[in-house]
Amino acid sequence: MKDIAQQLGVSVATVSRALKDSPNISKERREMIQQFARDNNYYPNVIAEQLRHSRQKPSQVIGVVIPEFTHYYFSSILTGIEQTASERGYRILVAQSGERYDREVAICDSFMRNKVCGIIVSQAKDTKKYDHFLKLEENNIPLVFYDRICPALNASRVVVDDYQGAFNAVSHMALTGCKRIAFYGASMSLEISQNRYNGYRDALYKHGLTPDEALVKICDNREEAERITPELLKMKDRPDAFFAVNDDTAIGILYTAKHMGFKVPEEVSVCGFTNDFRSIACDPMLTTVEQRGVSVGEEAASVLIDIVEGILPDNRPTKRVVKTRLVVRGTTRPTDDE
Repeated sequence: MKDIAQQLGVSVATVSRALKDSPNISKERREMIQQFARDNNYYPNVIAEQLRHSRQKPSQVIGVVIPEFTHYYFSSILTGIEQTASERGYRILVAQSGERYDREVAICDSFMRNKVCGIIVSQAKDTKKYDHFLKLEENNIPLVFYDRICPALNASRVVVDDYQGAFNAVSHMALTGCKRIAFYGASMSLEISQNRYNGYRDALYKHGLTPDEALVKICDNREEAERITPELLKMKDRPDAFFAVNDDTAIGILYTAKHMGFKVPEEVSVCGFTNDFRSIACDPMLTTVEQRGVSVGEEAASVLIDIVEGILPDNRPTKRVVKTRLVVRGTTRPTDDE
């Protein structure tokens, strides 16, 4: 408010009244000050306002943007964030984007108005513009991305080794004798999809198999998997294995293959990526890549708090990679040494 007062040549009290829409100053002056505040990204500190007359010390609050609460991987990441934040004296403010760009923008705006000390975010699938993230950066609000990172910003991030996880999974199926391995992934605009596809492709090359674009599909949910899998399994040169971007999609493939009369894993192998509770609730139990979501959340919270507290420099982005692990179960054949 002092900065606004100085720029406009008015008193701090006048600025305060204008921002509270007080009738004690003229409408023209109120609108002029409010417009200046909007143009310069000024937001009232809601938390401070609520605690203005309280003896309680304002809490340190981290904003967390999660694409879906119901997704096992994201909820496990949230668990890791909350545990680490609590241990270090911070609280979290959580909001769900629902995989929508407009909601993500509104959440970031709300977090900025509430003066969070930093934001941990996995961007929505349909986010193609990044002005809201750039705005946070311009206002010196630390950002740490997890899982899906923003390509427009050189920001700190915590990811799993998507490439290596996919490479190990596809290599495992190749070593069990699979020759025609299909890939189901999310949009290639997402870095995690590119990394998993690259791991899939390089594993094929390593084991002397030729990639076939007819076996590469944009598909990241069970409903879509059940819709498109019959087309592939009816091909003359059908796939004998599937690598899916997540367990939900893999279970859709498994259900469809069994429904069509194929034996799993003797005729069709299936591998997912997550290792959520559903992977052991299907028959046969699902071979999958374990993402270790809790560890991702712990690392993300640790990086953000270290930036906030000056332990890590805010002008030199930090990247941490959490290792994955292939969990072999009944939807893939055993290798010769198993």
